[in-house]
Amino acid sequence: MNAQHLIPLLDLTSLNDSDTPETIEHLCQQALTPLGPVAAVCIYPKFVRQAQNLLAGANIKIATVVNFPDGNEALIDCISEIKQVMQDGAHEIDVVMPYENYLDGDVNNVLEFLQACRGIMGADMVMKVILETGALINPEIVAGAAQLAIEAKANFIKTSTGKINVGATLQAAAAILNTIKASAKPVGFKVAGGVRTVEQAVEYIQLAEKIMGKEWISPQTMRLGASSLLDNILESD
Repeated sequence: MNAQHLIPLLDLTSLNDSDTPETIEHLCQQALTPLGPVAAVCIYPKFVRQAQNLLAGANIKIATVVNFPDGNEALIDCISEIKQVMQDGAHEIDVVMPYENYLDGDVNNVLEFLQACRGIMGADMVMKVILETGALINPEIVAGAAQLAIEAKANFIKTSTGKINVGATLQAAAAILNTIKASAKPVGFKVAGGVRTVEQAVEYIQLAEKIMGKEWISPQTMRLGASSLLDNILESD
């Protein structure tokens, strides 16, 4: 699998506390690779307007995060942030599921939280729900969380924030993909958290192909969230 296959699936990400406007400018420059644009840049909300201006006219989505990374912000604050990033020009919003509440068995409130976020975004906004699979661990628990995200009408289900010790795993990815397949809903999959090499990326794509079918793989259904993967892709091409 070469660079031309991988780059269009990439959510080029910078979610560091040390990020500056200069960081985001460099990220947006990187996103316009010599081999074509990435699918999206994923950045903190405060940089959405800047990225929108820098990538105006480019075929690159602006993605951002809310309830990030711990998944424990008040719903009213998340709704306020969603409204602001939509106004600033975001195309996609990655929402962290309140995974600690889910682990505590508070399933109804978790679902209501995700449904409220979906309702504020409206039908045109892409909502990716981050499960934080490294905290959920058990494949059955991961599958249950994925099912909640599907019920909340997520467009994508994402593995991880990349902010805890355990990021994406093939086991968690399989649990999510099998849940999506069983639902027969048009839901995509985003792997994030520790995907740094072409070899790792290909493992996830091959897993998705095995479960969902080779024709399923496209930027509309499969994303690779990473910060250093692009460099590895370009070096290995």
